[in-house]
Amino acid sequence: MSDKSDTDLGPNDVTEPLRVAIGDRYLTYALSTIMHRALPDARDGLKPVHRRILYAMSRLRLSPTGGFLKSAKISGDTMGDFHPHGDAAIYDAMARLAQDFNVRYPLVDGQGNFGNIDGDNPAASRYTEARMTSAAEALLEGLNENAVDFRDNYDGRLEEPSVLPATFPNLLANGSSGIAVGMATNIPPHNLHELIEACLHLIKTPDARDDTLLNYIPGPDFPTGGVIVEPRDNIAEAYRTGRGAFRLRAKWEVEDLGRGQWQIVVTEIPYQVQKSKLIEKLAEVIQTKKVPLLADVRDESADDIRVILEPRAKTVDPGVMMGMLFKNSDLETRFSLNMNVLIDGVTPKVCSLKEVLRAFLDHRRDVLIRRSQYRLEKIDHRLEVLEGFIIAFLNLDRVIDIIRYDEDPKAALMIEDWAIGHTRATSEADYRSPLGDDPEVSLTEVQAEAILNMRLRSLRKLEELELIAERDALMEERAEIEDLLDSSDLQWARIAEQLRETRKIFGREAPGGVRRTEFAEATEVIDVPLEAMIEREPITVVCSKMGWVRAMTGHIDLTRELKFKDGDGPRFIFHAQTTDRLLVFGANGRFYTIAASNLPGGRGMGEPLRLMVDLPNDVEIVDFLIHEPDAKLIVASAEGNGFVVPEAEVIAQTRSGKQVLNVKDTVAKICKRVAGDHVAVVSENAKFLVFPVEDLPEMNRGKGVRIQKYKKATGRQGMLELDGGLSDLTTFDWDSGLSWPMGGGKTRTEPDMSEWKAGRAGVGKRPPYGFPKNNRFG
Repeated sequence: MSDKSDTDLGPNDVTEPLRVAIGDRYLTYALSTIMHRALPDARDGLKPVHRRILYAMSRLRLSPTGGFLKSAKISGDTMGDFHPHGDAAIYDAMARLAQDFNVRYPLVDGQGNFGNIDGDNPAASRYTEARMTSAAEALLEGLNENAVDFRDNYDGRLEEPSVLPATFPNLLANGSSGIAVGMATNIPPHNLHELIEACLHLIKTPDARDDTLLNYIPGPDFPTGGVIVEPRDNIAEAYRTGRGAFRLRAKWEVEDLGRGQWQIVVTEIPYQVQKSKLIEKLAEVIQTKKVPLLADVRDESADDIRVILEPRAKTVDPGVMMGMLFKNSDLETRFSLNMNVLIDGVTPKVCSLKEVLRAFLDHRRDVLIRRSQYRLEKIDHRLEVLEGFIIAFLNLDRVIDIIRYDEDPKAALMIEDWAIGHTRATSEADYRSPLGDDPEVSLTEVQAEAILNMRLRSLRKLEELELIAERDALMEERAEIEDLLDSSDLQWARIAEQLRETRKIFGREAPGGVRRTEFAEATEVIDVPLEAMIEREPITVVCSKMGWVRAMTGHIDLTRELKFKDGDGPRFIFHAQTTDRLLVFGANGRFYTIAASNLPGGRGMGEPLRLMVDLPNDVEIVDFLIHEPDAKLIVASAEGNGFVVPEAEVIAQTRSGKQVLNVKDTVAKICKRVAGDHVAVVSENAKFLVFPVEDLPEMNRGKGVRIQKYKKATGRQGMLELDGGLSDLTTFDWDSGLSWPMGGGKTRTEPDMSEWKAGRAGVGKRPPYGFPKNNRFG
């Protein structure tokens, strides 16, 4: 298909470089994600979807004391009027606002199945009902008094608030999380009483230091409780920079069962940890014996959390066992803090704790000013109406006459010059008109309309003194509002008063207002060695050629004849202890780790080693040995490449093992513990070479370096093959010479190996006299 020429372009076609077109559109998408989806507003702490849900519920009059309404209706109205996205996403967002294990101060009062801490999903929206909570109502307070700006909804039919008035700092009270394009946010919930205390301190001392705020807000307050073990300095740094993390542990206690028996009861779990997943993880820890001190886990939870942890023995130290569980399970988590929020609903910024509180307080001042101005307008309108009512009362007969006989009573009322002389005063000197000294006035359109709309039954109640009393009260209120608008000190005093009222409703004395998350110092997790948990007993490890392994009780004679399956025989046999860790080195270059205590007993033929670790069936076992943490190993491939690796670096934490020697077109051939200062290596074509161990590099993983050089020869099918290859390798002390076994139980020692010593990667010479014909060191 040919490209479209410039002359074929229509009047609405635009040409631009592809890079510019894609860049502009992706930037638009990114900004939309940041501003209208993922990041919360620092002023009310809400994302657009949550704000629209609450506004839709307020329009449906779902007050905390009113009735419930189907969730499907709420999500449907929100989607149709304000949030043009999927109703499932809207319902999920609304359901989360009702989950008291996710939200510290729920904004939705749910009736029905709204999910649980086990991770079960809420019921479908057609089965559940909801209404607003008192906290949600507090966020909306003043919305009908021009407290915030409104903007058109997505199709221009309606208007929606750009932000809610928010009488409390919801961003920190309930927290928030979200992922945008190129940025994310994650804010933990806090205690509202403490937040208000910090706000009052900021009002009193605007230049307060960040560290001072920690006296009021020591840290997050998670709805699921738990214990924060993060050092205070780290918490202070996180709040100062807006980035950091909090270590959170489960709350537990020891329950005495009598007769020396006891068990651990977990009563609070970390925030956002699903209890069912936690139980599964603990069961896995027991199965894999990562924490041998733990014998069983049991969930006895009802409405509250009650997870039972049974020790393997009553002599186990509870603190040690819990320390290991904190290290190996979700009984301890880290909650990351990333206070990335929208300032004034526009600019994303990573804020400190002080900046977030300041943004809320500034918003409250704007709301106060706007509400005061709105009230001032209402007072002015009412005062104008009251003046009209007073005129009508003073000239009641004339007003009735005009309404009764005039064709256009409104115009007639406005044209008439009304007398405002006294009616009740005993003398003219005792009376002073509330409308001033002018004896005659005209009615405004608003006053005339109010008089015409007044019911006749109101005339008997329409007394001058009552009207004057109402007018004087409004004038007094108007003067107070004008003073408030002219004085920033009065404004902050009023904001502080409002915050104290909010504290009474949601603070420490209110139901659920007490701090749930405690603080403690992190006890150092003791890495208890395996031998401290398992009784140390001698065993003899036996592994056959086909890979069947067993552990026989005691140290038996290694030359003793043992039974094996037909066609099988002995491969590895050595003495060990039940507390030892065993290393298996495969021809694929991977190390696998097995606890000696996990080996099957000596009765029978044992079990396949490949069932204990993920060793492929086509991979041979190169070596099977006891782990010595301070020792070093030499690993090498059949091609003659290898290096030295510390044994501490080859321990595998999973069944799949740990890749140490990279073998691409070859296989691993050698795994020998370093036991001298020189290396002796022999090839399959009987070439012998000696060089210092220090010539081999020490690595944790890799292909290694050339140990011995081999010639390449042409094979039967014309392909290049190695003429020889690595046969065996050992280490020895130069001063002691090299020894090797000979037939009949004899051993030969060559004291001087100078003849065979050369640089690493050499070809080598013929072996010493008497060296075994199989080119093995024994």
